[in-house]
Amino acid sequence: MLFCGIDLHSNNCLVVVSDENDKVVYSKRLPNDLATICTALSPNQQELFGVVVESTYNWYWLVDGLVAAGYSLHLANTTAIKQYDGLKHRGDESDARHLAHVLRLGLLPEGHIMPKADRAFRDLARRRMQLVGQRTSQIVSIETSMAQHMGATISGNSVKELTVDDIDAMPIGPTEALGMKANLAILQALQVQIDGIETTLSKHCRRDKNYRLLCSVAGIGPILATVILLETGDIGRFADVGNYASYCRCVGSAHISNGKKKGEGNTKNGNRFLAWAYVEAANFAIRYCEAARKFYQRKRSKRNGIVAIKAVAHKLACACFHMLKTGEKFSVERCFT
Repeated sequence: MLFCGIDLHSNNCLVVVSDENDKVVYSKRLPNDLATICTALSPNQQELFGVVVESTYNWYWLVDGLVAAGYSLHLANTTAIKQYDGLKHRGDESDARHLAHVLRLGLLPEGHIMPKADRAFRDLARRRMQLVGQRTSQIVSIETSMAQHMGATISGNSVKELTVDDIDAMPIGPTEALGMKANLAILQALQVQIDGIETTLSKHCRRDKNYRLLCSVAGIGPILATVILLETGDIGRFADVGNYASYCRCVGSAHISNGKKKGEGNTKNGNRFLAWAYVEAANFAIRYCEAARKFYQRKRSKRNGIVAIKAVAHKLACACFHMLKTGEKFSVERCFT
């Protein structure tokens, strides 16, 4: 039985194949070319137990290609893999060899490999969030310009409705107007792309019964339901509700000893998009749901607003987990009592 570890970089990768005794039978640095890598692995394909690839920013093409070629792929969670700190020398080959080693031992911390088609829509939803952030920057820039040059305040929704003629009618100079027109043009272009992406995502998600379940949750509308559905993926990959809540960054990370806080764990371990979605949902829930508001107020009276809103987010994440598991509709009473 053979085991393969691939240390992936931006323009090359170090491929190591080792046997059951950790003896290296193949080690070579190869260019990031799928055909070249497949050719290198093909002589040992029948004996390979699996191939481990680091979950770097550019792993999609390699994992998809090797899966299509018939290999058993494992995505290594690099933040959870620790080598011996006393090593005198470390390099790409030792890293790749270590990946193959932990695979052989059955101790490999693995990341989730989302199906290619689902991943495309998930990444499209992330791209929408990126564009929305850029749109917000343009809105803030226009609001700031109006405050600086006119002493006027304007809401974000009103900025979206501005036209070039509106800017020309403002009592500002031509240079200042040119800057605002540039912001407005970018804002309008971004809005067109955001609308197109939202239409595509809506058509895709509406076919999923879980999307309709999520839309029934207090504080969750079509956009947040889309993000939660696509980022969660297969709910079966989470062993229990605690794992899912942790993945959503809705649990504490304090290290406690004898009743005293001794430090913190990795607070950023998890999915930042789900963390954002559930906090957004919590803010909407306390605004429009009486039970959520009362729960929030009880928590806030004991701690503070940040902890209280995170507690509401935790409740919503747990509710969504059970709904996706069982197919039951949202119950306000069961969630906040």
